[in-house]
Amino acid sequence: MFDIGFFELLVIGVVALLVLGPQRLPMAARTCGLWLGRLRRTVGSIQSEIREELRMEELKRTTAIEKEQLERELREMSQPFSDSPFETGTADNAKDSGEAGINTDESKTSDKKETP
Repeated sequence: MFDIGFFELLVIGVVALLVLGPQRLPMAARTCGLWLGRLRRTVGSIQSEIREELRMEELKRTTAIEKEQLERELREMSQPFSDSPFETGTADNAKDSGEAGINTDESKTSDKKETP
């Protein structure tokens, strides 16, 4: 966290001993240790929450990409079937239009009578 060496810790300890005295120094060290522990736990929990949120965003992004790929593959796979004349709707429509054309042509020719 901080780049504090042994010499710096020794100076802080000597100053704390001179300022607080030998009777209050253990209580102050304990309180300082508790605060530092709480601070570390808080920072650690915030970091883990941020990591979890980033992981969830990454999962959402990858699932969206995979969903898009699957939908694209499904469209590509269903494309040949929609162009097929064997499809029931297309074949029936073609058959109906062909029969209707034949019937109308016959009615036109039967209406016309040849005159000499």
